[in-house]
Amino acid sequence: MIHSLSDVQSIHIGDNTNIWQFVVVLPNARIGDNCNICANCFIENDVVIGNNVTIKCGVQIWDGLRIEDDVFIGPNATFCNDKFPKSHNKEFVLLKTIVKKGASIGANATILPGITIGVNAMIGAGALVTKDVPANAIIKGKY
Repeated sequence: MIHSLSDVQSIHIGDNTNIWQFVVVLPNARIGDNCNICANCFIENDVVIGNNVTIKCGVQIWDGLRIEDDVFIGPNATFCNDKFPKSHNKEFVLLKTIVKKGASIGANATILPGITIGVNAMIGAGALVTKDVPANAIIKGKY
C-alpha cells in the first residue's frame, strides 16, 4: 500500500510494503518486501532497505545507507552521511552506513557516518553512536 499523500518516485518497492502519508522516496531507492515506512519519512536515492524493515515516523534515510533485513528504526532516529557537512561542499565524501540484520535503533538515536551496526545490536533511545557497534551489543548514551 502506498498512501495517496506520499510521493513515491521509485519503482523498486517490494511486495506487501506499506508507505504512509507524507513520505518521499526518491527514484533510485530500493525497498524490500513487507516493510512499514511510517509517516513523515524521507528516503534518498542511494539507499537499499531490506525485507521486513520498520521505519517509524520522522526518519530520514540519506544516500549511502544500507539497511539489512528485519531492522527496526525508531521515531526520529537520525543518520548522517558526511563528517564535515557544509552547504555547497565541493569536497563532500559520501560515507556508507550499514545497519545489519535484526538490529534495532531506538527513538532519537543519532548515528554518525561510516558506521556499521552489527547483527542484532540494540541502540537505546537517544544514544549517540560514534563508532562501529559489534553484533548483539546493547548500546546506550554516547558510544
